[in-house]
Amino acid sequence: MQTTPARSPTDRWRFHRAVWRWHFYAGLFVLPFIAWLAVTGAAYLYQKPIDRWIHHDLKVVQPAHGMPTSASAQIAAVEAVAAGRTFRYTLPERVDGSVEIGVQQADGARDVYYVDPGTARVLGSLPDKGTFSGVVRRLHSLDLIGSWASALIEIAAGWAILLVITGVLLWWPRGQRGGVSSVRGRPAQRLFWRDLHAVTGVWVGAVLLFLALTGMPWSLLWGKQVNVWANGHDVGYPAGVRVDVPMSDQRLADTTATSWSMEQARLPTSHVAPAQHAAPPQQQAHEGHEGHGGRVSGDLAPQPGAIGIDAALERFNGIGMAPGYSVALPRGPMGVYSASVYPERVSLQRVVHMDQYSGRILLDMDYADYGALGRGLEWGINVHLGQQYGTVNRLLLLMACAAIFLLCVSGAVMWWKRRPAGGIGSPPLPHAKRTVAIVFALLCIGGILFPLMGLSLLVIGVLDFILTRGWRSS
Repeated sequence: MQTTPARSPTDRWRFHRAVWRWHFYAGLFVLPFIAWLAVTGAAYLYQKPIDRWIHHDLKVVQPAHGMPTSASAQIAAVEAVAAGRTFRYTLPERVDGSVEIGVQQADGARDVYYVDPGTARVLGSLPDKGTFSGVVRRLHSLDLIGSWASALIEIAAGWAILLVITGVLLWWPRGQRGGVSSVRGRPAQRLFWRDLHAVTGVWVGAVLLFLALTGMPWSLLWGKQVNVWANGHDVGYPAGVRVDVPMSDQRLADTTATSWSMEQARLPTSHVAPAQHAAPPQQQAHEGHEGHGGRVSGDLAPQPGAIGIDAALERFNGIGMAPGYSVALPRGPMGVYSASVYPERVSLQRVVHMDQYSGRILLDMDYADYGALGRGLEWGINVHLGQQYGTVNRLLLLMACAAIFLLCVSGAVMWWKRRPAGGIGSPPLPHAKRTVAIVFALLCIGGILFPLMGLSLLVIGVLDFILTRGWRSS
């Protein structure tokens, strides 16, 4: 009877070596990004209290005794000192908070003025998104280095997903006693950092995977295309935007900060009566077809016959808008008042559009109106931001950010201790080059789901194939 020869130890570990090689490449590329995102993300978790502390003179006021001043008086006070028109009015969430009034200048630049609602005194201004939290968010998204930075975020998030998957495969117990749930050795030894990296990674890997996936909606290609697809198939933004109401060609994201699911939502149009707006004949002819994509101008000047911001706020308060909501002011004679609020609990998200002349509610949409994909992604985004479950959500993510940073540091130290002189220290290839090809092909499945990451994976795979003369081990 013929017996099958026992496989050599090298043969048994060939799959491990191939996975290790791609895990190394993933870490080499993505660890600096992950460490950066962990640090900036931890700071963003506590944006509101930090903003109140840093910008205390702008954001905190003495609670008003008696009736506060009107919104129109506050806007008039701002426009008396600002070179532009008001485009957004935001009420405070707390009784000791200031009103925030967004002003757009003639060249398109935007500033936010802070006003004491009790006295209508202008406290000062900052550039739009110029608060501490605004800067941290731009740092977190790498937006400060250009619009193409979202492509780097998408690539890094895709590689982070591969990093978690390959890391779990490398951690999986194969009879060893250490490095599974305990750390061996001392800090001077590479073994200590290897075990620390493995144990930390397996505990925080699920959170890292979740954060990478829920961060994808902001990415350049994947996020944009999924948003367009979801909103085109009734699984993204509310079906309410497709009711038989005259719609403009303006998007909600053009007027105010909005949720991911609402970025493609078009604004309805106000009904323009002839007595309210005497337009040239050509413009009147176009407005007669406003239900088929009517145009909203960028004119922020108050329109004759409009109810005004004070009456609009009274109506929005009357329908129960949550505290801290913003109102985007109408643009041109066909524009609408758009109130939006995005509290910590995703179920309280709400967007309401109002006719600027009659005060009639044209559309009233909330989280329950989103499609299935929209609800799922919005919930994930809210958890990602540390908002959905309040203090518990923030504390868990803060600990996760610290663990992710430790994961990056331990990986870097482990590599530094094993790197050879004059090389990057790539893990050795298995003797069977077919094993490397199989692992590479499996990873390419993820590249299909996330195209930018897939393109970078293909580039690295081709370079590795060429430099190793066809994945031949030395």
